[in-house]
Amino acid sequence: MRHMKSSPAMPASNGGHQSRRRFPLVAVYAVVLLCLSVYVLLDTFVITRSYAQVATNTQEAAAAALAATAQATDEDNASVKSTTVVGGTEDAAESTEVADSGVTTSLSQVRYNDTTIYVVDVYASDATQVLTAFASGTYGKNVTDTTSAMAEAAGATVAINGDYYGARNAGYVVRNGVLYRSEAASASQEDLVIYADGTFEVVCEGDVSAQDLVDAGAWQVFSFGPGLVVNGAVAVDANDEVGRAMASNPRTAIGKVSDGHYVLVVSDGRTNESEGLTLQELATFMVDELGVQCAYNLDGGGSSTLWYEGTVVNNPTTNGRSIHERSVSDIVYLRSE
Repeated sequence: MRHMKSSPAMPASNGGHQSRRRFPLVAVYAVVLLCLSVYVLLDTFVITRSYAQVATNTQEAAAAALAATAQATDEDNASVKSTTVVGGTEDAAESTEVADSGVTTSLSQVRYNDTTIYVVDVYASDATQVLTAFASGTYGKNVTDTTSAMAEAAGATVAINGDYYGARNAGYVVRNGVLYRSEAASASQEDLVIYADGTFEVVCEGDVSAQDLVDAGAWQVFSFGPGLVVNGAVAVDANDEVGRAMASNPRTAIGKVSDGHYVLVVSDGRTNESEGLTLQELATFMVDELGVQCAYNLDGGGSSTLWYEGTVVNNPTTNGRSIHERSVSDIVYLRSE
């Protein structure tokens, strides 16, 4: 019988080896992706980047504005007082002599749509008395502090949180006449321009450059929005809540009633005592109750804070369960000394 040679055994399939080789590559890719995602989150919300120290510039600009006003005031022998009005009653004990600054402020507290709203009426002889300050005197990213701490450092009489520019990489930033960021957030981004002559204007970044605004006399440019009131009419509707806030929230806004008369508005929200406002409700309140001709929405939610004569007068909250200030990038303030 003829013996057949046995065929050599076929090598086992190398699929298992290939799978084992692919697995480490997938694992490495997943780790890299995770690390990248963590870095992006840290870079967006945590990592601090300082681009410019600007405290000196801010102080010099403020000093120049106040010195010019003080000179004019002395020449006119004018004397005005700052009075606190809460709940519609004037507290004469809170009156403060502010003749040197030409700034008069009064605080009132009202109820509107199941919400507590704080309104500061500001009378200023010069629009450049509407000042701004950065956290730690630093223009940068994720450089933050509380509104009250910045207000104290600036010697403010009244202050509200600003537009939280430091949480974004784009959007015009002009503060006290100085251009810090000229990159547009988008063509449709609505900014508020406060010109040195007192004009308030809501513009779209796609229509004008930041440098053009400065050349035209822009004193402050805020990039948050949207514009709430334009030419005395409500400029928002329910659709403007999309992508910004789908429910009633704490709000912060600034507006102009007439030449030399401005308002700072902060509403409570997210609590049983105070529901909060939609953008449309906020705009309607400012038109119907305050007679505002131009108004703009600043950063809201947990950021909404009003500092007045040494005290945080509203109830800042992020989740409605605790009342405390959120650290932010910047403030808008006036001082009467």
